[in-house]
Amino acid sequence: MESFIKDTVNAMAAQMNLKTPEVSRSKCLAQKIVIVDGQGGCGKTMLAPIVSALDRVELLSYSYETEHICGLWKLKRLDDDVAVAMIRMITDLKLYNTLMGRDTNFRVPDLSSVFNDAKPWRYFKRIISRGDAAVPDRIPKERPILLLTTHTLLNIGEPVFKALGDRLVFIDMVRHPLHMIKQIVLLEMDQVFSSARNFGLHIKYKGHEIPYYTHGWEELFVRSNKFERAIYFIDHTFRANLKARQLMIDRYNANIITVPFEHFVLEPMPYLERIAQALDSKITSTTRRMMKKQNVPRKLSSEGRSLKIYMRNGWEPPQKGSNERKELERCRNFVVNEVSAEALATLDQFSADYEKQYAIHFQNIKE
Repeated sequence: MESFIKDTVNAMAAQMNLKTPEVSRSKCLAQKIVIVDGQGGCGKTMLAPIVSALDRVELLSYSYETEHICGLWKLKRLDDDVAVAMIRMITDLKLYNTLMGRDTNFRVPDLSSVFNDAKPWRYFKRIISRGDAAVPDRIPKERPILLLTTHTLLNIGEPVFKALGDRLVFIDMVRHPLHMIKQIVLLEMDQVFSSARNFGLHIKYKGHEIPYYTHGWEELFVRSNKFERAIYFIDHTFRANLKARQLMIDRYNANIITVPFEHFVLEPMPYLERIAQALDSKITSTTRRMMKKQNVPRKLSSEGRSLKIYMRNGWEPPQKGSNERKELERCRNFVVNEVSAEALATLDQFSADYEKQYAIHFQNIKE
C-alpha cells in the first residue's frame, strides 16, 4: 500500500512538472492573403467584390473564426503560439477548401455568394475537378490569392500580422462615423441582448453578457442606450485602430492600406492600383465590370446600390438635389434627439477628427 501511494504521488508530481508544449504550424499553403476589414457600414461589401475581381483573387469569405481567435487573444484567454498557429491553419484550410469548391456559398441572394462574384464559373468547375492531393500542386501554378472579410479586426489583430507576415495585405476600410451610425444601431446594438443570431464574442459584467470589445469601458456601455453605445463603439474602435495601425507597421512591417470610403467611391483608381501592386495582381476588364456593378466611381459618396439588405440595415438613397453636407446632416439627425449631450459631443468631435485625419472636406454640420 505504501509503495502504491508513493508511486501515485510520484506520477502526479511528474504530471505537474510536464512542460506545456508550444503549438506550432510552420508549413503554409496560402502564399498571399488579402483581408478587407472595417466597422459595420464602412463599405466592406462594396470594396471586397471589387478586390475579388482583381486577377487571381478568390471569392470573398467571411472569417468569423479569425475574429474570435483574436478576440480571445486580446482578452488574454489564448496564448500567442496558439493564436498564431490557429490563424495559419485557418487560412490554409480556407484556401484548400475554396480550391475544391467546399465551404463555398451558392446561396443566390447573399453578398458573398458565387452568383455575386465576378468570375462565378470557376467555382462550378471546381465542384467536378480533382481535389485532395491535387490541390497543393495547383497552388504554385495558379497563385490564388485568398480574400477574407473581417469585422473590426485591426485593433485586436496582432496574431494575424504575426502569423502571416509578408504574405498578408491588410485593407483597412474607414468611413465617416455619421454614415455608419444607423447600421450599427440597427444591426449590432439592437441584437446585443436580444438575438441568438448575434455570434460575436461576449463577456460577463454585472449579470450582463456584453460584447468583448467593451472590456475597459463596460460600465459606460451598460448604462448607455443603443444610440449612445453605437457612438462610443465607433469612437473607441477608431482611436484603437489608429494606434494599432502604426504599431503593426513598426513591429511587423505590416502592409496596411487604409482606404477612406469617401475618397475611394469618387476616385477609386489610385487605391485599386496600390492594392493590385501589393498583391502582385492586376486590374482587368473583369475588375472594371465589377466596379460598374458597385456604382464606382460615383458622384455622391452615399449613392450606393439599392439592395434589400442595405435598406434593411438602414441605408437610404440620397435625396434629390442633395450634397455631401446635407447627407451627413440627415445621418446626424437620426441620433441627435436620442442621445445625451455627452454622447453627441463625442460624435461631433469624432466626426471632426475623422475629417481632419483623412482630409474629408465637408462643412461643419453642427446645428
